Amino acid sequence: MNPRTTRSMLQGPAGTLEMLVDTPDAGPDQKPRGVAVIAHPHPLFGGTMDNKVVQTLARAFVQTGWQAVRFNFRGVGASQGQYDQGVGELHDFLAVVAQCAPQADGAGGLALAGFSFGAFVASQAAEQLASERFVAKLVLVGTATSRFEVAPVATDLHPRTLVIHGEEDDTVPLADVLAWARPQKLPVTVIPGVEHFFHGQLPLLRGLVARHLDAP
Repeated sequence: MNPRTTRSMLQGPAGTLEMLVDTPDAGPDQKPRGVAVIAHPHPLFGGTMDNKVVQTLARAFVQTGWQAVRFNFRGVGASQGQYDQGVGELHDFLAVVAQCAPQADGAGGLALAGFSFGAFVASQAAEQLASERFVAKLVLVGTATSRFEVAPVATDLHPRTLVIHGEEDDTVPLADVLAWARPQKLPVTVIPGVEHFFHGQLPLLRGLVARHLDAP
């Protein structure tokens, strides 16, 4: 584990939640740009905060000066509770945001991100937080549009949103993501020849996310 990665627990709606916090290497007087909360893939299919794509997202955020918070949904790893069809998982996500990125702490911006099922949860969180929080960045990777009701992205958030999908994704067909994005006129970045887990292309994924995060 990276020496700037700490493991801890926080209180969630269904019990304690296990999390990892990755902190950028900054000077003593330099604060992170903000806090990024990152959600992992489906809990019933081996999804955890240690998933390689989730780790890649965390590295991209840390590389660009963000503190990255990964956590295990209820019932995963040392997190208490049990799978709740995405409803309880959204509550878990919002609890992590409330405790790790409180609005009044002056620490900077808030970013939301997720992979697969986690992207679905992140989209729901962005929709729910829209009236109370400014979301500086939203990153959705391999978004599970064919399996869950992924929330639309608010028009004003489009310029700060990155949606990435593999052309050869056999878990979530690209056509389903485009069908979700098309009515919103929301751009989708497609990586040719890549499947759901971005095997062999994680450095490319990290670079694309970092470039988005560095954009004004």
